[in-house]
Amino acid sequence: MYDSLEKLAAEAEKKNLMFWQAVLEDDCLERGITKEQSMKQIEKMYEAMKRSDKEYDSGLSSESGLVGGEGAKMEKARKTSNLLCGNFIGLVMEKALKMGESNACMRRIVAAPTAGSCGVVPAVLLSMEQEKKIPIEEMIQALYVAAGIGGVIANRAFIAGAAGGCQAEIGTASAMAAGAAVSLMGGDAYAISHGAALALKNLMGLVCDPVAGLVEIPCVKRNSLGAVNALVCADEVLAGIRSRIPPDEVIDAMRAVGKSMPENLKETGTGGIAATPKGIEISEKLGGL
Repeated sequence: MYDSLEKLAAEAEKKNLMFWQAVLEDDCLERGITKEQSMKQIEKMYEAMKRSDKEYDSGLSSESGLVGGEGAKMEKARKTSNLLCGNFIGLVMEKALKMGESNACMRRIVAAPTAGSCGVVPAVLLSMEQEKKIPIEEMIQALYVAAGIGGVIANRAFIAGAAGGCQAEIGTASAMAAGAAVSLMGGDAYAISHGAALALKNLMGLVCDPVAGLVEIPCVKRNSLGAVNALVCADEVLAGIRSRIPPDEVIDAMRAVGKSMPENLKETGTGGIAATPKGIEISEKLGGL
């Protein structure tokens, strides 16, 4: 498994491969499987994402009662009002919220890279497929791109909120989605890497502060933030903008920031908004859960 976006991009260029093809080759080598086997598995993951989105139930709420129905509110607003961000971004926000809620309501989701950040990548990819009529083959390729970026970050830093704060979860998911979006729009391996870097930089230092220790507040709504951030960064890269800090150095910086965070800001539910008067009140009310 690659531990460097620079090496991954260089390898793709050296072998005259697309970014996704380099990730596919590495996956087959590492796990000892054929390309056909790998692609069938990744296609099943994408199908699971689509199924999770389709089977969203606005009538469900989490056991705590803190999460449920907000994806449906976003959908209604998108269809009936003139959203400031427009229909496409509204669709991305809607899908991100729905997936995050489904996770909190114990529905089937795909961790991408974690359950708490499960809405970011699907929101971007499913919305792009729907609105831009992109063939399924290209969507699967984009998921390889996302997986490659996530793998590098996992190897070089971390993807768990308990290890590095929410920057490691929503930040990584946003980087994965940004790179995948750049890929779908024709960006090369280096453009993909810079899309990931910009997305990760924007969320650098984001703390993990779940109210009552549940993956609900603020986790669900942060999925929509991560998804929209990914598209902002993809557009910047497609416009020719690049990260002044090399992508691998951005990942290293995220790791350093995560290591320097106090424990109360790393998924313990004792810092950030979890420590506000309202956060504490909610936690005390839910103490029996």
